[in-house]
Amino acid sequence: MGMGRQAAGLLPELAEHLANESGWLVASGTLSGVGGSTGTFSATQWRHDLRCILDRVEFVDLRVSLAGFGFGGALALATAAQDDRVRGVATFATPAHLGPWCGSAAELRRAVQVAGVVGNEKDLLAPEDLLADVLSIDPLGAIAKIPPRRLLIGHGTDDVEVPASDARDLLAAAEGRAELRLIQGAGHQLRADPRMVATLLGWLDRHR
Repeated sequence: MGMGRQAAGLLPELAEHLANESGWLVASGTLSGVGGSTGTFSATQWRHDLRCILDRVEFVDLRVSLAGFGFGGALALATAAQDDRVRGVATFATPAHLGPWCGSAAELRRAVQVAGVVGNEKDLLAPEDLLADVLSIDPLGAIAKIPPRRLLIGHGTDDVEVPASDARDLLAAAEGRAELRLIQGAGHQLRADPRMVATLLGWLDRHR
């Protein structure tokens, strides 16, 4: 509940911390409907938003990597699969199978509303259309297209929203060509977990 508002506050803080500790330029995006951003969530719109961020940072550094949490990780994989500018992807608590994660069309639409990522209710897709739009993201198919570019898959062993077996399924779809980091005792919300931050910083440091 309210994760759209929470992400709008937490992600810039995380980006600043990563930049200070790693020396990388780190950009965070407040996607459509999140926090104070205008617009309304759809998978198609968020993919467009992510491409806008890529266009912005491309002129600064050509060694672009993406990191995403939950569905954001699935979006990062889908974007990287179609954009060679992305040289690496790190996912955390990312579902490999979006069907079970979404639930029914009505459940998904309600979850989007509760998350607080709807700027204008009239712009929110109808339930079946919203579900089809999200399911157009194929994490397993996308991650298979990314190697030999670098990949990090992070997941909490006690995640009750997305089982840790999804991380292993993503690794298998990448034919084992990814780093898998299972964070013992961690749940689904990894943004503020210091072990996740350390894992991501180490991954960045190895790929300067």
